[in-house]
Amino acid sequence: MEDFVQKLRQYAKSGTPAERRIAKYFSEHLNDLPFETAASVADRLDLSPMTVGRFLRALGYQGLDSVKVHIRETSAISPTQMQASLTELQTDASAGKPLAVLVSEQIQALHHIYHLTGQPQWNEAVSMISAAHEVFVASHARLSGFASHFAQRLTYARDGIHALDGTGSRFAELFARLDGNDALLVVIDSRRFGKARLLARTARRYGYKVILITAQGANWIPDQANLVLALPSARSDGDDNLPPLMALLDCLSEAVIAAAGEEASARTRRMTEFGSMLGEGGNR
Repeated sequence: MEDFVQKLRQYAKSGTPAERRIAKYFSEHLNDLPFETAASVADRLDLSPMTVGRFLRALGYQGLDSVKVHIRETSAISPTQMQASLTELQTDASAGKPLAVLVSEQIQALHHIYHLTGQPQWNEAVSMISAAHEVFVASHARLSGFASHFAQRLTYARDGIHALDGTGSRFAELFARLDGNDALLVVIDSRRFGKARLLARTARRYGYKVILITAQGANWIPDQANLVLALPSARSDGDDNLPPLMALLDCLSEAVIAAAGEEASARTRRMTEFGSMLGEGGNR
């Protein structure tokens, strides 16, 4: 990790104008890189994906995926370090330090998600996503980035994935089919998503199976969804519950990819090869 950061510092000082801009962006947004692609970085900096790809290769990486792997591998801490950090966190949280309380709550939320991955409904959700002819992921426009990232990750396991956020009447795409008997709707619920219940109820009438991702205690009627994956309760009424939602979507997409096995590996190779042809470095 330190080696990567050092390279960025060097390019930020002595690179070309484009390289300096990319290096500066990467340095300032290291925590956001797992959710970026070469195309998204290029769009933010008004550069071409090919320029971002060339910069990554100059750093010694095949693409942004290689950077993500490197960051994961070099950022790992030992069990002893982990225990020491948790002890310090608990002490600070007990003392009422606001950030310690917040981090402690988020760790508890992640523990909830990890426990959920061992439950029968988790395996059922993975099977439903894997088996459906088409999968639609619906969210409020405010969460469209999370829905799109989740849908894009699922393309590494299978075809027929669509992210819908209601803009431009796109929810109507669900009902262009004669029926939804072989399709699945994943609803990412949120406080602002006023159409969620109507959408799920209508989709079920059309024959869709529905997976609902919502906070514990949300006011849903049981028959509005075939299966519910419950997030921890939000910290407040105005909270979108983003940390546990991000964790759940990431774990669920990885579980679907793992279930696809060699087929997912073959798809990833083909997508990487084609991305390289387009100068994208196979980045997600």
